[in-house]
Amino acid sequence: MDETSIREYITRTFAGVDVVDAMGASFFFFDPDHMFPFATLVTTDEHDQASNLSRPSVFRLNIGVSKQTFQSLFRPRSAASGGSPPSDAGGREDSYDFTALDQIMPHPVYGKMYWVCVLNPSAATFQTVEELLAEAYDMAVRKRAKKNQADEA
Repeated sequence: MDETSIREYITRTFAGVDVVDAMGASFFFFDPDHMFPFATLVTTDEHDQASNLSRPSVFRLNIGVSKQTFQSLFRPRSAASGGSPPSDAGGREDSYDFTALDQIMPHPVYGKMYWVCVLNPSAATFQTVEELLAEAYDMAVRKRAKKNQADEA
């Protein structure tokens, strides 16, 4: 998958998405106020250098997911075998190679906020990414609906 294909997938699949391109990134919003995106596509090291996006044709897709989903993806091995529960950050973030391609991992900066990322996802990996994008979009829709209800009250 390339950036154009991912961008087209998001805008074609999810209704009401607005894309803002700025600072070497594409920000995908459901909220018309553009308060917080549910996903981003980043192509430069302007925001952080952890992924080394200055390499030719390397980009990172970032997705905000629920705490439950985040922890299910990055549960430490000890927790999976009945050990202590995972931390909110999903384990030690310094144990990830943030330059690795086609691997879903915690976001190098926003992992503590339950953001995941993947550099240059393959078609096979994108099948999992589709589910994560759907969750992030649904969370954005619900958040906007709550805000609209609060504004009407």
